[in-house]
Amino acid sequence: MDLKQRQNFSSGAPLEDKVGYSRAVKVGDHVFIGGTTTTTAQGEVEAEGDAYLQTKIILQKIEQALKKAGARLSEVYRVRIYVTDIKRAQEYMQAYSEFFKEIKPVTILAEVSALARPAHLVEIEAEAIIGSYLVNKK
Repeated sequence: MDLKQRQNFSSGAPLEDKVGYSRAVKVGDHVFIGGTTTTTAQGEVEAEGDAYLQTKIILQKIEQALKKAGARLSEVYRVRIYVTDIKRAQEYMQAYSEFFKEIKPVTILAEVSALARPAHLVEIEAEAIIGSYLVNKK
């Protein structure tokens, strides 16, 4: 059996060690970014009430986590977006398109009844394969 090396990457959030989760996990050439919100290391929620800005901050955090794991945004093939108000989809997707318009990963935008904190409007997960590239843009 050929075992693949696994690496965990922390964002520095205090709950990661307390609860037992990682911002990102790399297994072989696959990178998995866990549910990401705008909560800071100090426990504050950034951009409260602003769906566009929360989405943008989260995607910046995801891009940083990918870099730590040796991946690039252009290698992302799947994004899952969980929101508390689907009526604000245009705001979430405006920020999303600033990062992924040309990359075009498979994506889901799903409304959920609540996230970890009432101030969270959006939470995002992403997956990437290091070394993958876009063959065509159709």
